[in-house]
Amino acid sequence: MLRFALAAAAMLVVTLPCVPSYAVTQKDKMATCKFGADDQHLEGKARSAFMKKCMSNKDEPRGMPAPASGPPPNVPPPPQQH
Repeated sequence: MLRFALAAAAMLVVTLPCVPSYAVTQKDKMATCKFGADDQHLEGKARSAFMKKCMSNKDEPRGMPAPASGPPPNVPPPPQQH
């Protein structure tokens, strides 16, 4: 029984950091959105639009990073073997 408890505790320690954290209540979500708007120094229509999008019921993590633009880095070709 002790092995099972230790195994379960170890699994929680390993998997818990991988779980995304979202605001649980509307009050928490409002505080998070206000912090984001204040951090970006938003005012007027920009703040209203940000708050509306932030308070929507969509819990979306950040999207994929934008692809790098421009030519690929210079990588020398592998040496020729004879």
